[in-house]
Amino acid sequence: MSEIQARMAAQEPAEGHRGRRFVGKQARERLLAEMPVTERRLELAGIPTAVLEGGDGQPIVLLHGPGEHAAKWMRVIPDLVTTHRVVAPDLPGHGTTDLPDGPLSTDRVLAWLGELIERTCSMPPTLVGQILGGAIAARFASRQSDRLSRLVLVDTLGLGSFQPTPEFGLALTDFMAGPTEETHDRLWRQCAFDLDRMRDRMGESWEWLKAYNLDRARATNLHAAQHSLMTQFGMPAIPPADLMRITVPTTLIWGRHDLATQLAIAESASTRYGWPLHVIENAADDPPIEQPEAFLRALREALETSTGRGNVT
Repeated sequence: MSEIQARMAAQEPAEGHRGRRFVGKQARERLLAEMPVTERRLELAGIPTAVLEGGDGQPIVLLHGPGEHAAKWMRVIPDLVTTHRVVAPDLPGHGTTDLPDGPLSTDRVLAWLGELIERTCSMPPTLVGQILGGAIAARFASRQSDRLSRLVLVDTLGLGSFQPTPEFGLALTDFMAGPTEETHDRLWRQCAFDLDRMRDRMGESWEWLKAYNLDRARATNLHAAQHSLMTQFGMPAIPPADLMRITVPTTLIWGRHDLATQLAIAESASTRYGWPLHVIENAADDPPIEQPEAFLRALREALETSTGRGNVT
């Protein structure tokens, strides 16, 4: 039994939900301690937002996926901060970013992102969005490309309607209905090409990540905001006319074995819009955490590319 599992087992009978909250807070602290970043809170579009920042140089903004948090970039941030100023927020209703007062509309979410860029970036940043974060990033770029230097979409939703494989859909439904260690790992076996190998490479960091994932999944007060973001950004396809309005250089990075948004969708978008496509081998829908070295190579190539045309696999 790992250190984290032992603490959860010891605290659960006596403290119940309070014990889980303690472990969740501790897990977040341990994850952040592994990254060369500082954390602060910014009021963005009326939403108190947790933001991780580190490094100097050209800014790069990282937007995570649904039900996740900024700490999930833990395997790539230490490299990126050596050359770039890195900004990684918890999305609204995720991590420790507070729930908004009033509705979480599309316009408000895009205003939130615009204010984040204005408050944290001294020049137009590279905007990197993964899964749900990618759908938000693409919609922002379709309206305000002039505020970005580049756009990188990683296994992003929104390039087609959300149609995961049946096995992925079942694992996701089971986890959302009952977030336990077992349903968490069943879902991650769909999200990772080789969960056992990834878990071995991450060591104890995996256990802290899992503990924090479970803590946030059990925070039922966050579910409405997360559902709202998925309903507005993640599930519907972005109209092609909107994607055509993206004028900033754009690159796609995709795990070959993505079961949520399969590679064929990325290949179609690459052909249609002329966006280079980098395929990450031995990865499913989370290359930054499963294959960080290959992801960083693809990302750095995208950062050095002056145009968004062509197709690289």
